[in-house]
Amino acid sequence: MISRSTWSDDSARHHALLWFLQDDPQLSQTAKASIEDPTNRKLVSIASFWEIAIKAGLRKLKLAEQSAVLLQRELPRNSFDLLPISLPHATAVETLPPHHKDPFDRLLVAQALAEGTPIVSHDPLLDSYGIKRLW
Repeated sequence: MISRSTWSDDSARHHALLWFLQDDPQLSQTAKASIEDPTNRKLVSIASFWEIAIKAGLRKLKLAEQSAVLLQRELPRNSFDLLPISLPHATAVETLPPHHKDPFDRLLVAQALAEGTPIVSHDPLLDSYGIKRLW
């Protein structure tokens, strides 16, 4: 289960964040409860927002409104804190084993390792990095 400190969103195809915002039943009950728990600090990587914006711009992701409008509204509404990409996060990707090829997922793993936070994700491939994955 989640620690009482922090969790990071799954940029692994950004499902967890969007499923939560849409109250989609595909989000596991464990993940939903962890996100809704007011005692948990909820970090969302800027990489997740970046990936959503890229996919929306390429029309690979359909949103009812522009991602900037949606995300700027939902960040404070849901008490999400933004996790910036730091130099140590970005350079840690270099030393990760090649379990996952997606650059966004690799960056999230690097952030989770550097920050000591779990990731809310449906992707079991992330487990091979030794991070705590909540689903």
